[in-house]
Amino acid sequence: MNIDLQAREIQTLRNTYTHVAKHIGHEKPASRYQEATYGAQPMANFHYRPTWDPAHQIFDASRSQVVLADWAVLKDPRQFYYASWTMARARQQDTMEANFQFVESRGMVDKMPDALRRKALQVLMPLRHAAWGANMNNASICAYGYGNVFTAPAMFHAMDNLGVAQYLTRLGLALDEPSVLDDGKAAWLNDPHWQGLRRCVEDTLVVKDPFELFVAQNLVLDGLLVPLIYGSFVDDHVALQGGTAVAMLTAFMPEWHDESARWIDAVVKTAAAESDANRALISTWVQSWTERALEALAPVARLALGEAGDAALEDAQALLTERCRKAGVRG
Repeated sequence: MNIDLQAREIQTLRNTYTHVAKHIGHEKPASRYQEATYGAQPMANFHYRPTWDPAHQIFDASRSQVVLADWAVLKDPRQFYYASWTMARARQQDTMEANFQFVESRGMVDKMPDALRRKALQVLMPLRHAAWGANMNNASICAYGYGNVFTAPAMFHAMDNLGVAQYLTRLGLALDEPSVLDDGKAAWLNDPHWQGLRRCVEDTLVVKDPFELFVAQNLVLDGLLVPLIYGSFVDDHVALQGGTAVAMLTAFMPEWHDESARWIDAVVKTAAAESDANRALISTWVQSWTERALEALAPVARLALGEAGDAALEDAQALLTERCRKAGVRG
C-alpha cells in the first residue's frame, strides 16, 4: 500500500492578541516581551476608590504630574519581562558565585592589607541600607505608578537592589566577622559621614509622585553613587592597592548599573519628549535632587577617597549630566 504524504500550509488567522495588536498593529507577530507587557494594565471597571486614597482610582495616572497620552510608550530597551529578567540575572548570579569561590579558594582576602580591608568595609557596609532604600522606592514606583510597561521593570529593579544589599552582606562576611554588619548599621545610624545620605534616602521614601521618585532614586541618586563607589573607590582605588577581591565580589553592581541605565534613560527621554511641560518638570526634579544628592554624598566621597573624593564626585556628576543631556533634560 502506498501512502502519499503532502505538506499543507496553514495560514495564521492573527499574529497576536487583540489588546497587543492595539499597540503594534495586526500585521506582524508580537515578541514575547510585547505579549507579556502590553495590555496588562487595568484601566476600567474599578469597583470603588481606595479608602486610603479616595482622591484617586486604585490605578490612576494622575498620581504623577508627568502626563502621557499612552503610558505604554515607556518601553524597556532591554525587553525584560519576568522570564528574560530571571534568565539574565541567573547568568550573572552564576558569575558572582564563581567569583566568590575563586576569591575564597585563592585566599585573596588574606592577601589584602588590613588597613585596606577595613577601609573597604567602612565604606561598603553602610551601603546595604542605601540599597534597601532603593528596593523600597522601586517597590513604591511599582505600587503607585501607572502602566505595566513602566511599573513591571520597576519591580525587577527593586529586587535587583535587594540583590545588591545581599552581595554587600556576603562581602562583609567574606572579609571579616558578622559583627561588621552591625558596625555598618551603627555607622548608617550615627556616623556623621553618613547622615546626609541617610536623610536623603529617608526623604525619598515619602515622595508621593512615582515618576519623581523614579528620577530621584534611579536616575540621580544611583547615577551618582554607583560610579563614585564602585568606579572611583572600588575599581580605581581599592583594586589598585591589593583589593582585587573586593572588585570581584562587587562586580555585579557596575555591570547592573550600566545595563539598567539603558532602561532609566529611555524612560526619561521618552517622557520628556512627550511635551515641553514634561521636560521642564523632569528637569526641575533632576536639578533639585542632584543638588541634594551631591551634598549628601560629599562626606561619603571624602571618607572613601580623602582629598580625591571631591574630584571623584565631580566625575560622577559629569557622567550624570551627560546622561541627562542625551535624554533631553537639564541636569
